[in-house]
Amino acid sequence: MWGGRRLFPLLLLALLPGLCHGREPAPGAVTCGSVLKLLNTRHSVRLHSHEVKYGSGSGQQSVTGVEASDDANSYWRIRGKSDSSCQRGTPVKCGQAIRLTHVNTGKNLHTHHFPSPLSNNQEVSAFGDDGEGDDLDFWIVQCSGTYWEREDAVRFRHLGTEVFLSITGEQYGHPIRGQREVHGMPAANHHNYWKAMEGVFIKPSLDPAKHDEL
Repeated sequence: MWGGRRLFPLLLLALLPGLCHGREPAPGAVTCGSVLKLLNTRHSVRLHSHEVKYGSGSGQQSVTGVEASDDANSYWRIRGKSDSSCQRGTPVKCGQAIRLTHVNTGKNLHTHHFPSPLSNNQEVSAFGDDGEGDDLDFWIVQCSGTYWEREDAVRFRHLGTEVFLSITGEQYGHPIRGQREVHGMPAANHHNYWKAMEGVFIKPSLDPAKHDEL
């Protein structure tokens, strides 16, 4: 017979194997495969896209910022440069290159050397089909610790052109009246901080076999 005093610590060991071996990151880490909304902390708008194309520049699908917190077109899936480099449930490290795939249209957050339509910064668009685009879809997560934590304000620096994902407040008219221009800026400043908000977060794990949802 197992005594209660012996059984309790054994149950703890069974439930918390990662913590006992120092393998698990903080539970608030953003992980590969998570679907979330991103809030620009300076302008209080969420990163957004939709099936509306730019009328100038690249003519690709536009990316904007919206104030509404409940808009279904503001969800983005966290992916790696390749699917094997960011397995589901793996914490995203500071300095890691990721793709942000727009859930409803399957296009990736993208930038290139076209001027943005309102501010004349660098245009940010959504590009590709079914999550597959090109080398201009990669963004470096800039944060201060080991992992991208949900409570952190982070920056996204474009791997190919080195601009920062930014909003400076310019507003569109018809047909997307009131939505804010999203663009790339060459300098790090208070316009390019983002925070993870609403979403479905995969539980952090260093073991790719573990991928439960919160």
